[in-house]
Amino acid sequence: MNIEIEYEAKEPLDLEYENIIDRVVRGVLKHEKCPYEAEVNVLLADDERIKELNTKFRYIEKTTDVLSFPMVDWERPAGYEALEDELSDFYFHPGTGELLLGDIAISVQKVKSQAESYGHSRERELAFLVAHSMLHLLGYDHENDSERLVMEDRQREILDELGISR
Repeated sequence: MNIEIEYEAKEPLDLEYENIIDRVVRGVLKHEKCPYEAEVNVLLADDERIKELNTKFRYIEKTTDVLSFPMVDWERPAGYEALEDELSDFYFHPGTGELLLGDIAISVQKVKSQAESYGHSRERELAFLVAHSMLHLLGYDHENDSERLVMEDRQREILDELGISR
């Protein structure tokens, strides 16, 4: 398992973010029964950088709490069987054999402000954003009510399994 974490934000988050990210990434992959070792990149950045990324890749010129950049073109969420054909080599690191899931970018300011707004800890907010984004990397989405409900259930189950509550 390779979880690369880059801290680019100017202001400190003042929590053990590496441990939280590692724990949640592993928890999501376990919950979603991922049969592979995986690689995930996580960027903790300022709102300004998140806005740049959002503008460049989603054409939305505003900041957001988390961005997900999946590498796998899933046929269905966590549909690992589709990775078994000869064309799927593209999704695996040639040196390590790890499944290249993609990148996550999280706003440090949003972790702080949303934790305060929702009345829970920064640890819980960071864990939620990582779980949410990891589900996107595994092909989940929330474009309609049905998808949203599935994703919300999965997020809640994962955080409960990890003992991370509001």
